[in-house]
Amino acid sequence: MSKPASVSNKSSSDGLRPVKSNRAQASLKRSSHSPIIGESQAIRNVFNIIEKVAGTDSIILINGETGTGKGLVAKEIHLQSDRYKKPFITINCGAIPENLLESELFGHERGAFTGATSAKPGKFELADGGTIFLDEIGDMSPDLQVKLLRILEESEFERVGGVKTIRVNARVVAATHRNLKEKVTEGTFREDLYYRLCVIPISLPALKNRRSDIPLLVAYFMEELKATRNQWIEGISEMAMNALISYDWPGNVRELKNFVERMVVLNIGQFIDQIELGESSDEHDPSDKTFRVELSDEGICFNTAVKEYEKALILQSLEKSRWIKNKAAKLLGLKRTTLVEKIKRHQIES
Repeated sequence: MSKPASVSNKSSSDGLRPVKSNRAQASLKRSSHSPIIGESQAIRNVFNIIEKVAGTDSIILINGETGTGKGLVAKEIHLQSDRYKKPFITINCGAIPENLLESELFGHERGAFTGATSAKPGKFELADGGTIFLDEIGDMSPDLQVKLLRILEESEFERVGGVKTIRVNARVVAATHRNLKEKVTEGTFREDLYYRLCVIPISLPALKNRRSDIPLLVAYFMEELKATRNQWIEGISEMAMNALISYDWPGNVRELKNFVERMVVLNIGQFIDQIELGESSDEHDPSDKTFRVELSDEGICFNTAVKEYEKALILQSLEKSRWIKNKAAKLLGLKRTTLVEKIKRHQIES
């Protein structure tokens, strides 16, 4: 998604539906603290695993594309466990330089290296009794992998520059968007560490593989914006929602959340009627695909859907012809005068 949404608004609610549906409200009540939203079978499978493993101390490896919510799942496991009153400590193993990551994980003693003017506990010490979330563990260097393997097996380590052995009781949840099996084959990730981490694997589905959850997520994010920023809209058209559902969302839920915020902030009316995703050159752009309408459980307004389809075709023809109406009319098999009438009826402006 490389440019902001183009949003047009209507003052009438004909063909539009409220942002929040009964299904969305039910989903929001699933947990008083969890922002993990969805009712698709794919996400229900994740919920089921969380419920089964939360009460254990087993090591968990979460795998999923960027933006699928690996951190949210890790936090949910912690909150549903007996450790929920203890710390939940997060560290991104791919965002910290190797020479600093060891100190961040295990701490250091005073004078251990230049700039170490005082002793400092590491993330494992801070997570004692609670949970430590090792995000992007696939980016960890081989040297640190050896030291991590030790603490996973023995629950003990020494600070950088220290000699005292420290024991901790921290539940480990790791996550990566990389294929660790491939990295093991390549020799960049230790096989013994992989199997030590992969006690209970959780695979998170990409958003394009649970499209039925998109309306619920949109409703949730809009409610969140209303509560935190006092910004909201009253409804969204079937055309706009179907565009969101049809889009592949390479950035997954994170991308959808950012786009919803963009829609709400840029919208100047009560309803969102039409949106534009990406650019025509973007391989994920739905504008170069066959128009598709998916019937929701609540149904749609047939006449409105037909009008929106006609409007979308006219806009595509005008864009392809660089707004030369004679060429656009030929693309649609219409007379120029007929096309001009339709442009006026749909209030299309260049």
